[in-house]
Amino acid sequence: MKIVVYNARECDPKRCTAIRLHKFGKVEMTFELRELPGGAILLDPRASRALSRGDARRAERRGLVALDCSWKRLGKMHKLRKMVPRALPYLVAANPTHYGRPTTLSTAEALSAALFILGHPQEAEEILKPFKWGPTFLELNRAYLEEYSRAESSSEVIELQKKFVPSPIST
Repeated sequence: MKIVVYNARECDPKRCTAIRLHKFGKVEMTFELRELPGGAILLDPRASRALSRGDARRAERRGLVALDCSWKRLGKMHKLRKMVPRALPYLVAANPTHYGRPTTLSTAEALSAALFILGHPQEAEEILKPFKWGPTFLELNRAYLEEYSRAESSSEVIELQKKFVPSPIST
């Protein structure tokens, strides 16, 4: 599967998981939005639909795209309309910057989760090999990822997510 990361050069290159993935040959990287593959699955937390196994065929044919940039800037990025946006469901970060925070994943974690959900668990493990905390991400989220990977549609993923998201404390 073709995996492409758009890098807006907004983070510290020494801590950037996208740069490390590119360095290890795990992803293609571009610094130009126009170079992103049309029709690909775009990991976008603002998307109205969740990523599911039902998206696997499109991802395998057209590719999987992650954006390594400030999400506040994205409203102005018109080129993204040529892709199919999908949000990742509830998962917990294992990276040192955001350890234990729900839904605050690094680019590497997001790509790994997407691969797992799309039915590629070995590739999900492989993409995290450059990071010593990589196995921890999969350990923390294995039950979630296994359930999500069995869901055939966005609506099924959303229903599963409702089981996993901690409910707020009521008074």
